[in-house]
Amino acid sequence: METIAFRMTLKSGMGPEYERRHHEIWPELANALRAAGIHDYWIFLDEASGALFATLKRDTAHSMDQLPSLPIMRKWWDYMADLMDTQADHSPVVTPLAPMFHLP
Repeated sequence: METIAFRMTLKSGMGPEYERRHHEIWPELANALRAAGIHDYWIFLDEASGALFATLKRDTAHSMDQLPSLPIMRKWWDYMADLMDTQADHSPVVTPLAPMFHLP
C-alpha cells in the first residue's frame, strides 16, 4: 500500500458547500474509488488560503489512472467545477506533494 498526497484549490467562500457535497458523496463514486484501490481518503481545508490538502492510500495494483475515463468521475468533476480551480475538462487542478517526513 502506498500513501500519496496532493493539493487542490477551493474558490473563496466555497468551503461549506464543498464539505456538504462530499458528505453526500454519491455511492457510485465511492464504489468506483474503492474499486480503483483507494482507501483512507482524506481532504483537509486551509481556510485562510483555500488550499485543499488530500491524502489517500492506494493498493499496489491500483487503477487510479483509469478513473478519469469513468462517466461517474466525469459527472462528479462537472458537479464540483463551480467550487474549485479546474482544468478545461473540469478535472481539478492537482499539485502532487512530495513526502518529507513520516512518523510510523
